[in-house]
Amino acid sequence: MRVNRPKPPVRLTRRGRAALVVVVAALSLAGLWLGTRAVSLASASQAVPSHAGLPWVVVEDGDTLWTIAGTVSPEGDADAVAQDIMRLNGLKSSLIRPGARLYIPSGR
Repeated sequence: MRVNRPKPPVRLTRRGRAALVVVVAALSLAGLWLGTRAVSLASASQAVPSHAGLPWVVVEDGDTLWTIAGTVSPEGDADAVAQDIMRLNGLKSSLIRPGARLYIPSGR
């Protein structure tokens, strides 16, 4: 005859408890990091207007946003035109790279 004995409860050793704490902490930190990345990416996105039908230029070596703005609108305010170009192209800074296509505001 076989007697059913209750199984003893699971007990964690000191090493097991330490490993469990490390895993829970790592998962918590990973979740926190992913959450902050998602918020920063969502808040950093800017609405970029449609580029359909707009003129564009290709950035050459030595070009700056202000030289392009001055070339496109020699009689206008280069700062205002540069800001318009940044907004239109969704640029966060005035740094542009050779080979990039920049759309120019219409009427310039």
